[in-house]
Amino acid sequence: MVRSLPAASPSRAAAYELLVDRHRSLVYACVQRYRGGPEPAEDLMQVGYVGLVKAIIRFDPAVGSKLAAYAQVVISGEIKRHFRDKCWPVHVKRSVQELALEAREAGRQLAQDLGRTPTDPEMARHLGVSGDDLQDARRAELAFRPSSLDAPLAGLPAMVTLADVLGEEDRRLEHLLGMRAVATHWGELPSREQQILVMRFREDMTQAQIGQQLVSPRCRCPGCSPAHSPSSGRACSAPGARVRCPPVASRRCR
Repeated sequence: MVRSLPAASPSRAAAYELLVDRHRSLVYACVQRYRGGPEPAEDLMQVGYVGLVKAIIRFDPAVGSKLAAYAQVVISGEIKRHFRDKCWPVHVKRSVQELALEAREAGRQLAQDLGRTPTDPEMARHLGVSGDDLQDARRAELAFRPSSLDAPLAGLPAMVTLADVLGEEDRRLEHLLGMRAVATHWGELPSREQQILVMRFREDMTQAQIGQQLVSPRCRCPGCSPAHSPSSGRACSAPGARVRCPPVASRRCR
């Protein structure tokens, strides 16, 4: 009917405005399904009106259905597309996204029917899905609106943000794990590799520094006696040394 009017005519614009005004309540009803979600209702109303206009433009009375029935499908699809394409900060499979939205609506409906919060098995039976699928949908719901690192944490007396309580990389732990691995296989290594490990893990040298030390015949153990000869294979005299300095040269340390 509207499509039969001239494209830029005032009568066509007036017909669009009249049909949109008549179906405002239909947009509101479609948006109400997602009431209480993280997306503002005002934004969803705008998306719903976009769907309504698309339905008015595409509607063909010759098909036999009513505009309201057709528009409801188009509006709901436009809202779901908005959630799928605009609201997920991380990639989530489309089937999981749709199930998360259905689970949110089912939770409200079952709570109203049962007079209490529905259990997971009740939710799964209502939706016709497995318990694992329901859990995947709920985990996806958490990814829908991730918490900001600068958001203050509730229940704490001081102004503490999420970033304040997150842990950071502990190099000492990495060093400990490395030392345990070294201790396990220390006796299996030749003396040169033992020396390299001592310089790397005990003296915290870089690869370049280790390479320089391997070229020099001097003993580089911290606190080692100048008279100590690494070629002798004797225990190092450095305080706290627990390993023997492996031989690296035939002549004595200067």
